Amino acid sequence: MNRTEARAWADRLEQGLRAIAVPERAERERAYLKSDREFIGVSVPALRKLVKAQLAETEELDHQVLISIVEALWDSNVHERLMAAIEVLAARPELPESADLPLMERMLRQAKTWALVDGLAVGTVGTLLERDPEIAVELERWATDEDFWIRRSALLARLRPLRRGAGDFETFGRQADAMLEEREFFIRKAIGWVLRDTARKRPQLVIDWIAPRTDRASGVTMREVVRHLPEADAARLMAAYRAGRAASGGAG
Repeated sequence: MNRTEARAWADRLEQGLRAIAVPERAERERAYLKSDREFIGVSVPALRKLVKAQLAETEELDHQVLISIVEALWDSNVHERLMAAIEVLAARPELPESADLPLMERMLRQAKTWALVDGLAVGTVGTLLERDPEIAVELERWATDEDFWIRRSALLARLRPLRRGAGDFETFGRQADAMLEEREFFIRKAIGWVLRDTARKRPQLVIDWIAPRTDRASGVTMREVVRHLPEADAARLMAAYRAGRAASGGAG
């Protein structure tokens, strides 16, 4: 698929999205996300359904075709086209390669909203990390990047395996510890989110990590962390946080 064909594919998808658009939804979402992009007004489930249907009709959908479609969709100021690019990647998780990481990084830098960043970081980058652990070297760089969306992505890329009770918690914990006192809401929320979901399978691991850090963590982080912890542990950790001290019983 050449660039012209990829552009035609992307334009056809946009036409399909506009055919099912709800203008009132477009204005609500634009205001909610505080974005200056154009919004068509299509729900994520409806967008995802249309993307999957058009991909199913696409002949010879290999890596080159996939990336051509993603780039054609991403070259736009229309929110739903950008969302569709991420959904295309998510629909065929076996096709992206480690060589595509620079493209993903560019997309993350240009996204400028959690509504685009999170799906790409958790789904596509996270899946690629599980398939190719060597890209962890690049995620180390991301974890200290000046752009907080890139730092957030480094954290969220490890979410899925940790949620399953697997994954590299040591690396996540080290990176999260370095960001723990940041004032940026989306960093504080990401740390809490990953810890919250890790606690579903390994609550003691999370307790041991957060207990000696309750004096450094933000309220945003703490409220997420304790959601799935045993009631007594959650109460003890929150009491320590409110008192501005480290909780007892952590492994450090």
